[in-house]
Amino acid sequence: MQSNYPAATAPAPDWRNALGARLGNNENVLATLSVDIDAAMHFNPGGLVLTDRRLLAWADGRWSDWQLADGMVLRHGDHAGIGTLELLDRAGRLALWHSTLAQQRAVLEFVARFDRLRSGAPESAEAPGDADEEGDQDARPPSTWVLLRLGRFARPYRKQLAVGFALTLASTAATLVPPYLTIPLMDQVLIPFQNGQRIDPGYVLLLLAGLLASALLAWGLGWARTWLLALVSERIAADLRTTAFEHLLQLSLDYFGGKRTGDLVARIGSETDRISVFLSLHALDFATDVLMFAMTAAILFSINPWLALATLLPLPFIAWMIHAVRDRLRTGFEKIDRVWGDVTSVLADTIPGIRVVKAFAQERREAQRFREANQANLAVNDKLNKTWSLFSPTVSLLTDVGLLVVWAFGIWLVSRSEITVGVLTAFIAYIGRFYTRLDSMSRIVSVTQKAAAGAKRIFDILDHVSNVPEPAQPVQIAGLKGAIALRGVGFRYGNRSVIRGLDLAIRPGEMIGLVGHSGSGKSTLVNLICRFYDVSEGAIQVDGVDIRRFGVADYRRHIGLVLQEPFLFFGTIAENIAYGRPDATRAEIVAAARAAHAHEFILRLPLGYDSMVGERGQGLSGGERQRISIARALLIDPRILILDEATSSVDTETEKEIQKALDNLVQGRTTIAIAHRLSTLRRADRLVVMDRGRVVEVGPHDELIARQGAYWRLYEAQARQVDEEDGGEDLRLSAPAHAAHPAGK
Repeated sequence: MQSNYPAATAPAPDWRNALGARLGNNENVLATLSVDIDAAMHFNPGGLVLTDRRLLAWADGRWSDWQLADGMVLRHGDHAGIGTLELLDRAGRLALWHSTLAQQRAVLEFVARFDRLRSGAPESAEAPGDADEEGDQDARPPSTWVLLRLGRFARPYRKQLAVGFALTLASTAATLVPPYLTIPLMDQVLIPFQNGQRIDPGYVLLLLAGLLASALLAWGLGWARTWLLALVSERIAADLRTTAFEHLLQLSLDYFGGKRTGDLVARIGSETDRISVFLSLHALDFATDVLMFAMTAAILFSINPWLALATLLPLPFIAWMIHAVRDRLRTGFEKIDRVWGDVTSVLADTIPGIRVVKAFAQERREAQRFREANQANLAVNDKLNKTWSLFSPTVSLLTDVGLLVVWAFGIWLVSRSEITVGVLTAFIAYIGRFYTRLDSMSRIVSVTQKAAAGAKRIFDILDHVSNVPEPAQPVQIAGLKGAIALRGVGFRYGNRSVIRGLDLAIRPGEMIGLVGHSGSGKSTLVNLICRFYDVSEGAIQVDGVDIRRFGVADYRRHIGLVLQEPFLFFGTIAENIAYGRPDATRAEIVAAARAAHAHEFILRLPLGYDSMVGERGQGLSGGERQRISIARALLIDPRILILDEATSSVDTETEKEIQKALDNLVQGRTTIAIAHRLSTLRRADRLVVMDRGRVVEVGPHDELIARQGAYWRLYEAQARQVDEEDGGEDLRLSAPAHAAHPAGK
């Protein structure tokens, strides 16, 4: 049965804000999903919520819901780049929602959760608005057992860990000596003194010396243990951080396309720091607590078994509480990690783009984005703190009650002369340690779940397999000539076909110009040639060998890439030019800069080649950054050169300078150039015209103009556009002098 509710307010910026008021008592949210296209096929945010009772939908500021019933089905499909989600029962369709294919993985996960619920499979609840919408996150809470996977990083340090464990055992034993010495101190010194007997100074000094010696021994062993294990934990975390980053660098561009920079930075930075703190402090404390707990229990039972049993009275209640809150903490900390990734992502988006933010006066908007992300982080933390704030004081209360029981039972035993006052005093001292460790062990639940959530997010990276794999037996590259053959190449982004049945042969040293409308597949094609992605169908061969048989890094060392937006790293000019060849001499760097027509402007900088370049090339003009990029490509002397819109974002004068540099760069190299301005391809041996992922025309400029086909239409349209913008300056003047034009033009 469907019911509609009026919106509590005007359409909320985030439908999650309105969800809490719509949930019934003890109704658990199992999954949430954002849908971004409304019934009128306009972009409009909405949401679906699956609970253990019903399915709720938010659209146009209103809630609708359907009680879950037998025969109800949630069916997913897609057509023409639009995903559909249908809710059906035996009578027919109940509702229909649309989304872009960017949401597809999240949709599939939502449908899977729905199917598991309908089939009776167990589900875990999640808080409203906490579903991971990136689509690749495991919906299940992280298991504490994931921490055991850190064992492979601890294996190189097993000797140090063994010594650390021995030191922990010895230091724990040393801390248990003082309470035992209180028994003779009370029964043989203080109580007899109260009864009129003299104190033996030598015996007292012996006992006090024992107390001092045990304290000094515990201090020394504790210091050595803490120092050694802190060193080991820092190295484990450093190895984990390095391994995660190295693995991240090996993943394909497809992986990075679905991730936010801030989230990845948080995983490799913050999560490894959290694990380091856990290993160096909390895991060490936990090991000490377990040893102290076990050794204290043994001593208590050796002194008086009945009094020891009374001490253990709170244990079942504390164990039950730990079990009750563990899953909530585990899920909560993973949600905290995800929302914190959102906070850092806002920073990672805004700070590098601060010039655009200021240019469009969007400071308030970005501040609001950060405020909303921070508020979401605050809400998730508040919910978790609500659980934890009840748990910790309750454990303390139970241990206090246990101590009260021991006092009462102990006084009763003393009154019956079954134990002495000294034994009871020692017992109370041991119980203080026992309950302190018990309370500490209960608190470790929180930090353990934090560390488990962090470890899971790191292992999500380490477990991801690149879809551009290394060959089992790579073919060695020797004397690459640069002949490229594409045979029946096809490529798909998800369900969308981008390249279809493409065949093309490029001779060594030939310059090919790729032209076509935006979205025709030009950039995708060069990405495939660079093997940033692997083809879905067919093969790409270089010198007759499938590029999938080459080692990835070995193959890419023979490719030079000049992008539309050159990326420069923070460092000196020389370091940026030598990025592909860090061992290059200064003479080689200068030679590359001269060939790229960059030497003159570099010398005008305050420190010349040692001048620092700001992050992403801040402080240099677009043309200067591009010429440094060209010098960087020249220095590695590639056999295959990719020019992706290398002159599209600069003015005419700068373009001429860059074009001179490119003329030096392309000599003797197989070159594939993409250009929006067709005039920049005047030196190409052949032009390849693409449309909707297919090659529709191939040939020299003159020949394609004479055909009056797809290329001619592009050329004439661009010529008219330039005429209109420049008041008669014809694009065709930039073309080769022998270019043929149709009659009447």
